[in-house]
Amino acid sequence: MLPISHLVQPIILGAVLAFLTANVLMSAAVKAVTTTVNGWSINLKCGQPGNGILLRAGCAKILPGTNLAQEAAYWTTVVDGAGRRLNGQHEYVLNFPAGQLPPNDAFWSLAMTDVVGFMVANPIDRYSVGGHSGLVPDADGSIDIRIQRTSPAGHESNWLPAPAGQFKLTLRAYLPGRAVLDGEYHVPPVMNVG
Repeated sequence: MLPISHLVQPIILGAVLAFLTANVLMSAAVKAVTTTVNGWSINLKCGQPGNGILLRAGCAKILPGTNLAQEAAYWTTVVDGAGRRLNGQHEYVLNFPAGQLPPNDAFWSLAMTDVVGFMVANPIDRYSVGGHSGLVPDADGSIDIRIQRTSPAGHESNWLPAPAGQFKLTLRAYLPGRAVLDGEYHVPPVMNVG
């Protein structure tokens, strides 16, 4: 009979391998139902009844407490339109052409976090902008959201302050319109302008 000390290491190794395997399988399940366009990723399947256990666990890992897509749609990006990591060392513009804001029956918002998901302190205590933020349209009716560390002269009302390093953007549409739910609406790319 083997001493208990000889059994502990294989049990620990088995538990670690099971944990790693489960994470790989959960990530694969979520990735399989995630769509990415213009650098923005969206998953309209999280929260739906009937999802398999791996998809439910994967959704809980990346979007804890997520709503059904009919209640809220979430797009995320960590890259600009050219596929480069978002970084506060650059200046960005997210341009919504006239009439192309996220379709919704409630409201929409664009929030910035660090890459882990925590809000980033900034000089004006602004952590998101959206449909109720008093954004000023351009002459052609489009909306430019300025994403950068320093205040954009003349465009402060549309400024979302960026941190010094890498960051993540999350766009939410509450009670999203049919174009979102059908996958027809695509968020414009985040453009590096400096």
